[in-house]
Amino acid sequence: MRNHTTVTLFILGLTDDPQLQILLFIFLFITYILSITGNLTIITLTLVDPHLKTPMYFFIQNFSFLEILFTTTCIPRFLYNISTGDRLITYKACFIQLFLTNLFGVTEFFLLATMSYDRYMAICKPLHYVMILSNKLCRTMVICCWMAALMTNLPPFSLDFRLEFCDSNIIDHLPVMKISCSDTWLIEQMVIACSILIFIITLFCVVLSYIYIIKTILKFPSLQQRKKAFSTCSFHMIVRL
Repeated sequence: MRNHTTVTLFILGLTDDPQLQILLFIFLFITYILSITGNLTIITLTLVDPHLKTPMYFFIQNFSFLEILFTTTCIPRFLYNISTGDRLITYKACFIQLFLTNLFGVTEFFLLATMSYDRYMAICKPLHYVMILSNKLCRTMVICCWMAALMTNLPPFSLDFRLEFCDSNIIDHLPVMKISCSDTWLIEQMVIACSILIFIITLFCVVLSYIYIIKTILKFPSLQQRKKAFSTCSFHMIVRL
C-alpha cells in the first residue's frame, strides 16, 4: 500500500516554443475553418438541391455532419489552450472528449461500410436501388451506425471512469491509460478487441462491396457506361477521404 494524491486535473503537454505554438495555432485554425466550411457546404447543397435527394447524398450529408462533430470535439479545445496558455483539463472533461472523439470516429467507419453498400446497390442492383434503399431504410442504417459505435465504445469507457491517476497528470504523447496507477489490463484488451472487430467488419464490407462493383462494371458492354460507373465510385471515395 502507498499514500498518494488522486489526480483530478490533467495538464496537456503542448509545446513551450512560442513560434511553434503560433504555427500550430494557424495550422489548426485554417484546417478547422476549411473542414467546417467544406462540410457545411455539402450539407447545405444536399438539403437545398432537389436533385441531390438520393440515398448516396443522404449518407454523404451524414458523413459531413460526423466530420463537423469530430473536428469540433478536438480542435477548438487545442485552439483555446494554445491561445490562452491554459493547459488544464478536468478528469471528466478529458474522458468525455476522448469518448466523443472515439464515438464519432467509429461511427464514420460504420458509415463508410454503409456507403459502400449503397454504391453496390446502385451499380449492381440498379432496378431495385430506389425501391430497397428507401428513406426509412437509409435513416435506419444511419441510426444503426450510431448504435453500433456506441455499443462498441461504452464497455471500455465505462471502466475508464474508475481509473486512478497518481503518478503523473501530464498528457503528452502517451495514452491516458499509460499514466494511470490502476490496473488497465482489462481495458486495454477490450480496446484492442473492439478496434480489431470494428476494423475487420467495416473493411470486409467495403472490400466485398467494391469487388462486386468492379466485377459488375467490367461486364458493362459500353465504355461510356464503365467510365460513368467508375466516376461515380471515384467521386464517392474522394468525398469520403
